[in-house]
Amino acid sequence: MLHLFKVLSIIVLIIKLVLFNNNLYATVYRIFDSNSRIIGKNISFIIPLNNKCSLEYFSAKFQVGITNMLEANPNLDVYLPTSCTKIIVPKKMILPNTLHRGIIINSAEMRLYFFLKKNKVIVFPIGIGEIGNETPKNWITSVKYKKSNPIWIPTKNIRDEYIRNGQCIPKIFPAGPNNPMGLFALYLGNYFAIHGTNSKFGIGLRISHGCVRLRDDDIKFLFENVPVGTRVQFINEPIKITKEPDNIIYLEVHQPLSSNKEEFMSKKILPIKVNNYIKQFIINNNVNIKKFNNELNRRSGIPVIIN
Repeated sequence: MLHLFKVLSIIVLIIKLVLFNNNLYATVYRIFDSNSRIIGKNISFIIPLNNKCSLEYFSAKFQVGITNMLEANPNLDVYLPTSCTKIIVPKKMILPNTLHRGIIINSAEMRLYFFLKKNKVIVFPIGIGEIGNETPKNWITSVKYKKSNPIWIPTKNIRDEYIRNGQCIPKIFPAGPNNPMGLFALYLGNYFAIHGTNSKFGIGLRISHGCVRLRDDDIKFLFENVPVGTRVQFINEPIKITKEPDNIIYLEVHQPLSSNKEEFMSKKILPIKVNNYIKQFIINNNVNIKKFNNELNRRSGIPVIIN
């Protein structure tokens, strides 16, 4: 009887650990103070011994995008991260400096924020438009309608692009698992949508023809929980800064989006524009300019203290 009790105790412990780990990796964040814009905590993780998995595998496991992982860990191999390497999973972030309602899509950090009632926000990694087919960067719209098993009607330019690459696609791409729009779509107007994907790679990259892509489970959640009419705001905010209620100032800097193929292919550090709001913030607060400039160059995508 004592042996059975020990076995049951071990089983209960294992269940608790599994549940703990699932909660640890969740992307539902509680906003405890309406005056605070810092959410989440970063996670330290060691790539397993004899690793045979790509960075996409670990990015999906922790529900982050590939670019976010590379910003936090710039020497990481995309195709086969080195075994026993300690990495930072960027789960701590600054909420965008705009109205926290509905959906906010920040192209610069490749994240989608979905604000729930009761001071909660869910953050999803996204894929965005490639150069020449950019995702909007300054647009407020709403979810016009939703559709499961969407069809895809590629434009003539997209069909011509496929032909140049030696592929031929139909004028109307049928619904199903091979459809590039995945299994669910939220339509925003002007031919833009938030949708799934038939690819196992690309979340956190510039890879779409302008629309916003999510992994299967993420788009399914949005499809089931985002009502038609929900406000959707597109922004392009590579620099985020906040002064918290305890007077600590955090700065989070992402690599700005390339505006052309020359910039995209160049190994030079892209110039980053500091907008008027941040310039005024620096003047009005006790900002350490040296720390600010260091992070402006480092661009880790992780909030750092600069006062």
